[in-house]
Amino acid sequence: MSEATKVLLVEDEEKLARFVELELNHEGYSVTKAFTGRKGLELAISGGFDLILLDIMLPELNGMEVLRRLRRTSSTPVIMLTARDEVMDKVAGLDQGADDYITKPFAIEELLARIRATLRKRSGGTDGEILSALGVALDIKRHTVAFRDTPIDLTKREFDLLSYLLKNKGIVLTRDMLLENVWEYDFDGGTNTVDVYIRFLRGKIDEAFDIKLIHTVRGVGYVIKDE
Repeated sequence: MSEATKVLLVEDEEKLARFVELELNHEGYSVTKAFTGRKGLELAISGGFDLILLDIMLPELNGMEVLRRLRRTSSTPVIMLTARDEVMDKVAGLDQGADDYITKPFAIEELLARIRATLRKRSGGTDGEILSALGVALDIKRHTVAFRDTPIDLTKREFDLLSYLLKNKGIVLTRDMLLENVWEYDFDGGTNTVDVYIRFLRGKIDEAFDIKLIHTVRGVGYVIKDE
């Protein structure tokens, strides 16, 4: 690679951090380490990183709080590293804005695969694209949504769901398709999870601005119509 991909590793286990750093260096990544949540947040906010590997159990600030504060100003991809394997921890991390989640102990090959997949998603052909319908505009690169000139505040999950619906404007998407493409991996919250998030979006967009953006196709799923 002409310019090394820059990774920020926030991990308080110094031996593990050194091991991951060496493996990533071997793969051509440039790694900066932080051993506390506060230092990690300071570095992350300063920018310049292509990806952040973030542990949950950190001194000074835990990883969830670091992520929450970071997402106020930055959409840099984040993969959570943690020894906690509770489903709710995983869901909480993803809903706070994490792009992926890997549980310790992990095989370095899996971590590398997750890194590649996350970077591919963020650098794909849609990067910088504006998706729109009925006056609602979603900017993928800037991670913003607005109705005409009025900003719409969405969570990471709501943003991803709206983005996928807009990318497939005019196409009826089943709940299973939405779960597979928006939630990804082995999320098993059930298809009613999609209905819950559709209600969230309708509350913030359809009802807030008195438009009919998201349509229900009974017995099938949902579709965005630009008319």
